[in-house]
Amino acid sequence: MDSATIRSLARESRSLAVFTVAMAVLAAVCLAALALDPRLLGGQPIWAKPLKFSISFVLYGATLVWMISLVASPSARRWARRAGAVVATAGTIEMIAIVGQVVRGRASHFNVATAFDTAVWAVMGTTIVVLWVATAGLGVLLLRERTLPVDIARAVRLGLAVTLLGMATAFSMTSPTGAQIAAASTTGSMPTAGAHAVGVPDGGAALPLVGWSTTGGDLRIGHFVGLHALQGLPLLVLALLALAPHVPVLRDVAVRARLVGIAGGFWAALTLLLVWQALRGQSIIAPDGLTIAVGASLVVVTALATAAVLRPRTTPTTVLETQR
Repeated sequence: MDSATIRSLARESRSLAVFTVAMAVLAAVCLAALALDPRLLGGQPIWAKPLKFSISFVLYGATLVWMISLVASPSARRWARRAGAVVATAGTIEMIAIVGQVVRGRASHFNVATAFDTAVWAVMGTTIVVLWVATAGLGVLLLRERTLPVDIARAVRLGLAVTLLGMATAFSMTSPTGAQIAAASTTGSMPTAGAHAVGVPDGGAALPLVGWSTTGGDLRIGHFVGLHALQGLPLLVLALLALAPHVPVLRDVAVRARLVGIAGGFWAALTLLLVWQALRGQSIIAPDGLTIAVGASLVVVTALATAAVLRPRTTPTTVLETQR
């Protein structure tokens, strides 16, 4: 993609483009802060969370800018730009809250220890809902778009659908855990309401940087995987197009669309599998036999479906000639 194309895309949704660039700058700042600020929060470097969120928003924002450019109708394009502006505004508010709490040395998520912390968490919860609704609105506009090639259309629509599923999994983290409720009944206060981890407290042994629990379930994993279908499925189409000159069967847009459909089904099922695993208090690095069996079945079904789509077709003429 050349610079002229990038500038053209940015003009389609200026607020979202500015937000994406700002998140890229923030990611660089967070990287520097990781090296300079030794503080830990919840057992992880304190700047790890804003770094992860800023990188995620760069990918999310850049993809939405591209998707808005796919809307052909002028009136629908205006609504798409408005949805992009809402995403940019909500995302900015969320990042201000996260970085502000980091500067204060306080947790941003699930923190209701003080009135101010509770207010910050309430604002963040609101921005999550706003982001979900705005993304869903853009998805509706793209569902109505009839000018896209079928493979790109399917990638965009399925990517948005799975991303909305991934976003929705975040709501499963916001309810107080049984341990938090029990502690509150004893102490009369609940400084934390909600958790990423299941079966173990937040802040225990975890994978480096991402912070995913290695001793219990972690709902962030399914959330992360689902959230980035928005980038993954369109990238799959680009990869298939790049392979098409060398793989004749991929030159058929219907074949590419079927492969994208299979990938979208796999991505959604994997997201649900990871959430299910986490809800059973099971670490991502220690799956039990049932999780392995379900995961293996998912891989086998996906591989068989892919092989069926890629299998060379015998044309009627060839069949007739064979019979002769």
